[in-house]
Amino acid sequence: MQNWKRQIPTIMTSQELLDRAYARASRAEVNGAAPFDHVKKTNIAKITGIGDMTTTTLLKYVRAFPKMEREDEFYSQLIDVIIGHDKLKRALANISWCAEKCSDLQRKYLLRVRKAPSIDEVAKATREFYGRFSSVVNRVDADLLFCQKARDMLRHLPAIDTAVETIVIAGYPNVGKSQLVERVSSAKPAIAPYPFTTKGVVIGHMKSGWRTYQVIDTPGLLDRELEKRNAIELQAVLALRYLADVIVFIIDPSETCGYTIDRQLALLESIRSNFPDVPFIEVENKADLEGKPTGRPRISALTGEGVDDLMKNVEAVLRSQRVTDPDKLPT
Repeated sequence: MQNWKRQIPTIMTSQELLDRAYARASRAEVNGAAPFDHVKKTNIAKITGIGDMTTTTLLKYVRAFPKMEREDEFYSQLIDVIIGHDKLKRALANISWCAEKCSDLQRKYLLRVRKAPSIDEVAKATREFYGRFSSVVNRVDADLLFCQKARDMLRHLPAIDTAVETIVIAGYPNVGKSQLVERVSSAKPAIAPYPFTTKGVVIGHMKSGWRTYQVIDTPGLLDRELEKRNAIELQAVLALRYLADVIVFIIDPSETCGYTIDRQLALLESIRSNFPDVPFIEVENKADLEGKPTGRPRISALTGEGVDDLMKNVEAVLRSQRVTDPDKLPT
């Protein structure tokens, strides 16, 4: 699972950062042998506290976000769709620059205060530090706001385990996809959000011996021709190429789903052409109803008829992939 979904803290605005740092600094008080010594030490403590707190917080933000080059392709594609790799990288680079600049200012003005010959010079250097420090932090306010929005978006990505072999169920609405997921799942499937869908994806888990498979229904994704989608929607759909180990395409020969056989077959070809490296298993559902058989294996997700044989076929396909693809072998 993606730990960064839980680890990214709330991102404060530049003003919130400054208010917090300055409020804590205002409480700094260090005793000295003489009034001048007291003022100097107190201002040194303020500058140190402001610089340390702000720099640490900014760097914590930068380190909490996922590194795109380390992410698997599925999540990398989704993050690019909803946020934009380049935009996020630029915002984090600006925040990192700000942290470095804050640290530089801290060092510079600590030296000035330590060398100041009078209370007036200490006060002047401290005021100057506050002004320049605020200016630098305020320069990345837009970047901080962007990262807060990105954080919210990342937290709503689907919690899908990309290390588990995944069976994606496709087909038009009402052909029985979610019913099949429920039928084969060992527990009640969960619903997870997914970009550009209102219903989210349905995630079930099927156990077979010591193996567990993910079974995913994708309402709003693989249920209409991909050619009819805009570029951003299509990218979100095509991210599934990096997730699906096999696609089970369900056809409703009874046409009670509201779509003709011809339209269903057209959708099948549309998806197949965009997922050239993913094996497909085609099956007819609603075997308990009258229909127009297409010669494919028949099941009834409602009664369970033929479902065991279907899943044995799915497992056989997955086994054959493990033989040809070392990355799919268990570690």
